[in-house]
Amino acid sequence: MTKIEPYRPLPRKLYIGDSTIEGNGIFTSETLSKDENLGISHIKNSSGDFHSNYIRTPLGGFMNHSEEPNCELYECGEYLKMKTIKNINPGDELTLNYCFCEPCKNYMCDSTN
Repeated sequence: MTKIEPYRPLPRKLYIGDSTIEGNGIFTSETLSKDENLGISHIKNSSGDFHSNYIRTPLGGFMNHSEEPNCELYECGEYLKMKTIKNINPGDELTLNYCFCEPCKNYMCDSTN
């Protein structure tokens, strides 16, 4: 019998924990390297029903703001994906600078991720 892998709302290395910034946040259980793709954080939806016309995935929904973030968003078609911008140690909280004005457009979309 084939084993079916259960749904995981976050990549295996990431988990939701208590944040010293605000409420809950996303943390890593393993070292993350600079420029590591973490997955889809937002899905474009132009219905007008969602803030900034994006639906947040679990990855995007628990990210906290920092003026000195360790992650950033980049556009990939109808998605915003997240990547690390520096090395991140186990137990560290992942953060973004909340600015939906202009997601990073200098990062090439990898169609396999």
